[in-house]
Amino acid sequence: MNFIKTAIEGIIIIEPLVFEDERGHFFEYYQKELFVNNGITTEFVQDNQSLSQKGVLRGLHFQAPPYAQAKLIRVIKGAVLDVAVDIRKKSPTYGRHVAVELSENNKKTLYIPEGFAHGFLTLTDNTIFSYKCSNYYNKSSEGSLLWDDQDLAINWGITTPVLSEKDKKASALKLFSTPF
Repeated sequence: MNFIKTAIEGIIIIEPLVFEDERGHFFEYYQKELFVNNGITTEFVQDNQSLSQKGVLRGLHFQAPPYAQAKLIRVIKGAVLDVAVDIRKKSPTYGRHVAVELSENNKKTLYIPEGFAHGFLTLTDNTIFSYKCSNYYNKSSEGSLLWDDQDLAINWGITTPVLSEKDKKASALKLFSTPF
């Protein structure tokens, strides 16, 4: 596996070694020892999966401490634009984001530590999105940032995504009181 550090400390793109032949392909997307050797010591306790059609935007979500979550994200089928926003108030990259295309074709995995809001836009129909979490879901600690907040300046490449009612009512960064 190739571990690629991004412009924001803690966010890592993982590229697997893919073995292909006439039967198809095989790759590891998680191996604890390799992750630890590359600075990711997170213990994952929950796996989640979603199915979405093209143009669905989910996020930007987070859970506040003590239920904060690190995530290990990948796409099983289809493609997404995956975005992580730094919401650690004392971080030099507070309010900045990393955006990465994850797809069944590139097979990349994204590691996002605690202290980030996370969201994704589906780029294809029937996208299957999967992620591991370091903590259990807790409804009372969930929060979200507005996907199209001009202060975040995220280029989603879409002006009218399909959103949940919760995501339509999310907070702007300048009105946000970070729990991190």
